[in-house]
Amino acid sequence: MPITSPLTASTRPIAPAKLRILQTADTLFTSEGIRNVGIDRLIGESKVTKATFYKHYGSKDRLILDYLGYRHELENGRIDERAAGSAEGVVRAVVELAISDIEGDGFRGDPFTNAAAEFPEPGHPARAIVREHRELLAERLDDALRELGHPMAGEAADDLVLARDGALSGAFSGDAIAAKSALQRSLDRTLAAAS
Repeated sequence: MPITSPLTASTRPIAPAKLRILQTADTLFTSEGIRNVGIDRLIGESKVTKATFYKHYGSKDRLILDYLGYRHELENGRIDERAAGSAEGVVRAVVELAISDIEGDGFRGDPFTNAAAEFPEPGHPARAIVREHRELLAERLDDALRELGHPMAGEAADDLVLARDGALSGAFSGDAIAAKSALQRSLDRTLAAAS
């Protein structure tokens, strides 16, 4: 399932009310959980009418999928910005951004892992987006590591995605310092093997 974001799904700019709903959902879903936030709260905090909400999203289910697409696009944009066009920059950005997230106020773990936990049914469309997000991240790392000459780029990319996931989960549920240190060591070993 290709990931689409309401920000890029159309050539027309996103309507301000639709964007406001999406940004409100991003804040609330990330901080409180997707299933914990009801439609009425989303509508109230977005300062839109019920009719406006349903005009743009039709249902909370559609909003959830758009939220995950939006998160995917935000994460890729952050990687692009930090990487500045370099293969090593991509690899470093994935790790540095995870560490930055862990150190941020209100850190609640990885939004994609959290979404997967909230929708345990393997065939749920949200799970498909989470799976695709992780696969695309691994592909991006694989491409960068191949460019750097890593002898086992695919395996190293998978290892780094898992290390990132583990660090984000471990930092939220346990020792953030140990999680960040372990992730940094994974990055250092990966880059050393590419030299």
